[in-house]
Amino acid sequence: MCAHGADGITVHLREDRRHIRDDDVEALLAAGVRLNLEMAACEEMVLIAERLRPAAVCFVPERREEQTTEGGLDVTGSGELLRSFVGRVRAAGCEVSLFVEPDEDQILAAGETGAQAVELHTGSYALHPCDGVQVARLGEAARVAERAGLACHAGHGLTFDNVAAVARIRQIEELNIGYFLVCQALFDSLGRGVAKMKRLMHEARNRDGDGDREGEGDREGDREGAAGVRS
Repeated sequence: MCAHGADGITVHLREDRRHIRDDDVEALLAAGVRLNLEMAACEEMVLIAERLRPAAVCFVPERREEQTTEGGLDVTGSGELLRSFVGRVRAAGCEVSLFVEPDEDQILAAGETGAQAVELHTGSYALHPCDGVQVARLGEAARVAERAGLACHAGHGLTFDNVAAVARIRQIEELNIGYFLVCQALFDSLGRGVAKMKRLMHEARNRDGDGDREGEGDREGDREGAAGVRS
């Protein structure tokens, strides 16, 4: 991914290891890529993060029966546990984000755990990309995160066809897109897929007339317009 223009790689080391294994994570770190390690909020995974020290860790919910992550963390209901885990992972030198629904209460609770960022779950938007309510919900959630002093990321179900509306939200600094690009590579190539995705993100970010772009570019390079592609 990085060789083809992605800004980093996100992997999910599940407790059941159905996606990747521990040695896959170690191989990626040895290759020198910027790694965002998604993982459950549990002791086993925190110990792994403390040992491997990836650049970033994103705590996500996990259920054994799901095929992929189906929603955000219940931060309001597990704040004390998350505060402990976030503190330990940050002490290991990792940036920490929490994967949450675009919900004000969950975002504010995430800030109280000591996390530096939230990643907004875009699954509902991806299912209804023509629904303006879903886009507005993501935009308001991103503004809540900004006011709370949190960096804002987003991801889940994003494709060539629906990424623009999310990339256009100024407060969103990073998009995590992987499954779609890997599937697309079967029909084209990984390099062309990543390049096209980044082009669509940049075009959306720089489109004139967006009422929510005030102050765009104030952050360091604005993370290449929604942070390029992290996959």
